[in-house]
Amino acid sequence: MEAAFCMYLSNRREKMSLFDEVYSKWLSNQIAEEKNPRRRELLNKGLGHGTVTFLRSIWFPAIGNLDHLYPEYEVRDFNNGCRYLDLAYMPQGSKGCIEIQDFRTHARDIESGRFKDLCMKQALLALDDWLFLPIAYLSIRDDPGICKQMTLSFVGKFLSATVPSELDWAEAESIRFASRLMRPFMPRELSAHLRLSERHTRSILHRLVNKKLFVVASGDLRYRTYRLGQAPRAIELF
Repeated sequence: MEAAFCMYLSNRREKMSLFDEVYSKWLSNQIAEEKNPRRRELLNKGLGHGTVTFLRSIWFPAIGNLDHLYPEYEVRDFNNGCRYLDLAYMPQGSKGCIEIQDFRTHARDIESGRFKDLCMKQALLALDDWLFLPIAYLSIRDDPGICKQMTLSFVGKFLSATVPSELDWAEAESIRFASRLMRPFMPRELSAHLRLSERHTRSILHRLVNKKLFVVASGDLRYRTYRLGQAPRAIELF
């Protein structure tokens, strides 16, 4: 028991040190490449606790890298004012925004003027075709599994039509189907989408599980639901 616990702590430290290394290099590159003095100043101050916690506990374990993420990203509003996004996700120019909502700031103690400003910010992003993903800090702490699945689904929205060449059309379409969902799905749902028999669909699912692209979300002797098993980093992004 003691040896197993020591191994657990060792693995945990290794994962944390890997994140710290990737995070430090990522943030340093962001600062070095930034020409806007206002954003560079924000980055030099360091990211907020909620943002770092999200990256450490949710994004990095689910996605495996910090590619295409831009913290404190500046956008303009209708009055040519500046607004800063917690995290912008922009693979090949696509526009995704992740905002970490702190309970004290965004709910219980929020002033009416701040609340109006937050609603305006979300409206401006939506009208400018940003895909908006708000994450509550309490959810990061209390529901990390759900947050990871939402993150995978969020990234899945940016998947291109191109998938690894070794997959056949049904496997590729199954991945696209799963990436658009924010929940586990049953074989019969995928069967209806693919217009294949449930028996054939289960065979496809078993192959994808063996390839570690899907995992079983529920079921023991007979698998009942499935979900995307890893970050779609193996799939070509826009």
